[in-house]
Amino acid sequence: MHKFIELNTLNIKNRYTDLIHQTFFFPRHGFDVKDNQLFFHGVDLNELIEKFGTPLKFNYLPKIDSQIEKARNLFNQAFEKYDYQGKYNYCYCTKSSHFSFVLNRVLENGVDLETSSAFDLSIIKKLAANGKFQKNQFIICNGYKTEQYAQNMASLVESGFENLVCVLDNVDEFDLIDKYAKKPMHLGIRIATEEEPNFLVYTSRLGMSHKKIVDLYEEKIKHNPKFSLNVLHFFVNSGIRDTTYFWSELTRLVNVYCDVKQVCPELENLDIGGGMPIYTSLGVEYDYAYMIDQIVYYIKAICDNREVPVPNILTEFGSFTVGESGGSLYSIIGQKEQNDKELWYMINSSFITTLPDTWGIGQKFIMLAVNQWDHEFQRINLGGLTCDSQDFYNSDTNTNQVFMPKLKDGEVLHMGFFHTGAYQESLGGYGGIQHCLIPAPKHILIDLDDEGNLKYEVFATEQNVDSMLNILGY
Repeated sequence: MHKFIELNTLNIKNRYTDLIHQTFFFPRHGFDVKDNQLFFHGVDLNELIEKFGTPLKFNYLPKIDSQIEKARNLFNQAFEKYDYQGKYNYCYCTKSSHFSFVLNRVLENGVDLETSSAFDLSIIKKLAANGKFQKNQFIICNGYKTEQYAQNMASLVESGFENLVCVLDNVDEFDLIDKYAKKPMHLGIRIATEEEPNFLVYTSRLGMSHKKIVDLYEEKIKHNPKFSLNVLHFFVNSGIRDTTYFWSELTRLVNVYCDVKQVCPELENLDIGGGMPIYTSLGVEYDYAYMIDQIVYYIKAICDNREVPVPNILTEFGSFTVGESGGSLYSIIGQKEQNDKELWYMINSSFITTLPDTWGIGQKFIMLAVNQWDHEFQRINLGGLTCDSQDFYNSDTNTNQVFMPKLKDGEVLHMGFFHTGAYQESLGGYGGIQHCLIPAPKHILIDLDDEGNLKYEVFATEQNVDSMLNILGY
């Protein structure tokens, strides 16, 4: 009897649910399991699949609200702690996701916007025309400036957008914006950061050397009545991380702000960019409160030491805003055993087309089975439908392996990737031509009604053959 109990206990520990609970602190980040089925922020994913099918992309919109609230609260706490006499402005980085449901949601939270190209400003014009964006809100215009981008900026300023800021990426861009600007407008300057020691280049190609900034201001901006310099901007390419590299770059760049402020009294805003990390693994933890606390502390301490008034702080959180709202759900439609060690589960879509970062830059996301958590687990590789050797996923962040419940005859296994809400659609060519003509999946929006009940909206149906052939010219 005792031996039977030991063997039975051993079998139980081979279940997928035991693997997850023993490997990670679970449940967390909105994930939970009930009756061996996965829930995401209260959404029964198996029920979602039964209702809409797979492959399926979704966005859980309330997560956008909570991310914005989290950052604002933490900055406000740090401001109060250090008696920081500046303001905090949360800007959303539109390139992370340009979808209307994202922009509409962030603007409901009173967020300002950061743009990257000329067409971004066309989106803002539409939002303003619909009463969703006010003309006194910040528009931080980053990116390399083309003729059309400069024209669009000047046009918006002429129509009354009083807080549009053209952030100069290089010295020549001043002459370009000067060519089109008819009304007074704000300028910013992007400071080039030094890259990490193991990066391919020493200095970022974005922005300009801090040595050129004062000269540019003195020679071209200071005495030009059309322009005022009121923002310095930088972005540390590694993102905001608790590393020696990040803190040393932050310190260096805040000192650059102080240098410029001493010759440019109207300068009052420091844009520290984006890069706040999101959870792409259940096995890591980020101390957001500590990182934000230290950012505010360093800026205040340096400015006090230099006897310079502290700047207003702007952030451009893109992935942090929208990334954790998204997910992609698939079904396993077959398995292939290629040799004694490699077993493949085939999904009913493609990683290259629906999660391009997984193969393009080796990005990892939270990956979990949706059902069959009581089954034994096994090590597998995940393969996509395209005839491309790179269309696979076989390495989780923590385990360097992928584990899924064992398939049983007559049962269907569903699985998902989570926190995928940033960049994947634009990089994958949403609604366009997909590799091997794999159709873009159905896209569902999930929200809460006034009573707190879940509600669903089909944002896009699965791409059909006619729309694809039409794009191809047939």
